[in-house]
Amino acid sequence: PCNYPSYGSKLKSVKECLTVQELLTSLPEKPPAIDWVYYKTAVAKAGMVDEFEKKAKSAVEYVQASKSLIVQSEKQLEKFRTMIPFDQMTFEDSNKVFPEMKLDKEQYPFWPHKPIEDP
Repeated sequence: PCNYPSYGSKLKSVKECLTVQELLTSLPEKPPAIDWVYYKTAVAKAGMVDEFEKKAKSAVEYVQASKSLIVQSEKQLEKFRTMIPFDQMTFEDSNKVFPEMKLDKEQYPFWPHKPIEDP
């Protein structure tokens, strides 16, 4: 009996979550287009609508750039999921998976830096 208030608050939070989920699923997938011409005539402050329009366009560009970055990251993540574990890799495997990490022997020669002459 003393735990009933805590149960009530838990049920309330579950109901709120369900309500938010229902709200999100009820929204259209693509929001309606903004009528900038109407707002330019309706808003008294000059330049305010133009500023919001620029910010809206930059937000759309940001979303597109983010989506392309997500696609690139997913490709790289798939590469990491399918590669051989590091502790089982040889140098050849490492050079195949990460060609940018391959050592350039001409630019950075291994030790000894001078060739050993035969006596």
